[in-house]
Amino acid sequence: MTAPIVLVVACALVDADGRVLICQRPQGKQLAGLWEFPGGKVEPGESPEAALIRELKEELDIDVKAACLAPFVFASHSYDDFHLLMPLYLCRRWEGFVTALEHPALAWVRPDKLGDYAMPPADAPLVAYLRDFL
Repeated sequence: MTAPIVLVVACALVDADGRVLICQRPQGKQLAGLWEFPGGKVEPGESPEAALIRELKEELDIDVKAACLAPFVFASHSYDDFHLLMPLYLCRRWEGFVTALEHPALAWVRPDKLGDYAMPPADAPLVAYLRDFL
């Protein structure tokens, strides 16, 4: 039996100093306490970009335009009961102030320091791409 594929979108928000935003997963959720890129599940009938715009508003209270989302790289990772497919977008422009609405902590981190944070298995391999690109 094959595991279902779950499509989740994520975003590497990059500030003017070249730092990337990561968010700590809340208690009570799978992989609680680990650090991840903001984003979430794509709902049926929703485009990845629309899902990411919605998730960034819900999680961080920022407004992002689709034109400001640049597809960058993707992760493909098998968990025990599903297979995760996660495109990572880069975003350098948004409106509003990043505010933690769903996460206990946020951190703006230089790309070469992202490896210092414990991340879920799907997020961790993306760090090398960001470090090399940024």
